[in-house]
Amino acid sequence: MGANLLRLAPWLQAPDHREFDLAKRSTMETYFKRHAVESVIHAAAFTSPPLVDERPMQALEVNVAGTAHLVRLCHDAGARLVYISTDYVFRGDRGQYREDDELLPQNRYAWSKLGGECAVRLYENSLIIRTSFCEPEFPYPKAFVDQYTSRDSVTAIAPLILDLALDRDLTGIVHVGTERKTVKELALKLGRSDVGDLRRDEVSFNAPRDTSLDITRLKTIQESSKQ
Repeated sequence: MGANLLRLAPWLQAPDHREFDLAKRSTMETYFKRHAVESVIHAAAFTSPPLVDERPMQALEVNVAGTAHLVRLCHDAGARLVYISTDYVFRGDRGQYREDDELLPQNRYAWSKLGGECAVRLYENSLIIRTSFCEPEFPYPKAFVDQYTSRDSVTAIAPLILDLALDRDLTGIVHVGTERKTVKELALKLGRSDVGDLRRDEVSFNAPRDTSLDITRLKTIQESSKQ
């Protein structure tokens, strides 16, 4: 996501892992001391559900503790924080989730992202964007035929996120995605006619059935910006 945002807005500062490491507080603190930070788009995370199952403490360090420390730094600097979260924070049993629906993650990755959300919610000058995206070309040989999502390619989602991030008056939570579809239908939409079928009971991690998002608030914001 970061690289796509930078292509859309090359004036953004994009520190590399050595300059700004969520697992190393000293790098974050040094960066804030050296730069007049006014706004942060927090898109970094440990994101693989099966790897998080194997290394949960790394997810704790990066997704939860790292985000919490970033919240503190933004608070002290008076900087706005935009946090990129996930549709996996929901139970995933019915879909079309609204921003104020009950949260109940179904795997460790989702719990770690919700931990980050909890930290961000303590800071008023913040925006949480729940979304899901993949590479422009679907990257896997198989795709779920029994999992529904609002996911789309990063090239479709990144401009939506950037528009929201640049609206300094926007706070709270916004869901970002496109139409409800199966992951297999997404793969076909992205041009991968050779993708095979995969079912949720064939993978080692808990894959929710339907985490599609209600994007009514996003559409309302877009309409307001046109007026």
